[in-house]
Amino acid sequence: MKPLPTLAAWRDRLLLQEDLNFLLTNRVPRIALTRFMGWFSKIRHPWVCAASIAVWRMFSELDLSEAKARRFHSLHDCFTRELEPGARTVDPRSEVLASPCDGIVGECGTVRGGMLLQAKGFPYRIADLFGDDASAAPFEGGCYVTLRLTSSMYHRFHAPHEGRIEHVGWRGGDTWNVNPVALRRVERLFCRNERALIRMRLAASLGGHPVALVPVAAILVAGIRLHFLDLLLHLRWPGPHELPCDAPVAKGQELGWFEHGSTIIVFAPPGFRLVEGIATGARLRMGQALMRLPDPAP
Repeated sequence: MKPLPTLAAWRDRLLLQEDLNFLLTNRVPRIALTRFMGWFSKIRHPWVCAASIAVWRMFSELDLSEAKARRFHSLHDCFTRELEPGARTVDPRSEVLASPCDGIVGECGTVRGGMLLQAKGFPYRIADLFGDDASAAPFEGGCYVTLRLTSSMYHRFHAPHEGRIEHVGWRGGDTWNVNPVALRRVERLFCRNERALIRMRLAASLGGHPVALVPVAAILVAGIRLHFLDLLLHLRWPGPHELPCDAPVAKGQELGWFEHGSTIIVFAPPGFRLVEGIATGARLRMGQALMRLPDPAP
């Protein structure tokens, strides 16, 4: 007699059923569920927290061995956990742009004719993502990397290099799931979802190049916290939607967090190039080399 499938095996079978996966994570009241999760995750009760984390472990590869805290007061505390000192190493080389977060590379390459890919066969316009042509123009011909954070990953994101944050834009929208199943089915998904546009300029000693980070919210993501503005952007954010700022940041400095897994798209202008090993499916840790800066002008 064959042994009965384990709980992990049933979970994996369920996740591999694309039609069911898509229905369960997208054909539901996405915004209502996301608002509910924002409320539920902040309940500070030991039984609620313990039970929620136990269920979370059943459906993900949650690893809390690197967490700074050993006990959590709420699910939100666990989502947004800090790591122990030294758990991540930021590449110190000045010629390298570091990954701002832990993540899995979705698509990467060059922005050509104003277009890039969310998945094979699903292009979208960078101007639609940014909201206007002027903001997107510096990155035509430059490179990009899409980094997907799963729900079990470290959810904080960091500055890819030394520079200054010049502007943050907030674009309202939906909360589609951003997993590979949805990216292969929903056109222009990143342009439909709520997202922040973080524009920064590298230090003058590094050439003063513009760089952009686009954190994209997803189902159950109740907010995006930005430390340098002391701001929590969320589904009911009333505005303003354009937030000029002048915030100096160091390489590897924490910029904020997601309140669940999601995606960050990193953009750099022409002259930057992806480092060896950056390709679809690659798993990165915050601080790893992501892009190489242009060679200094003679």
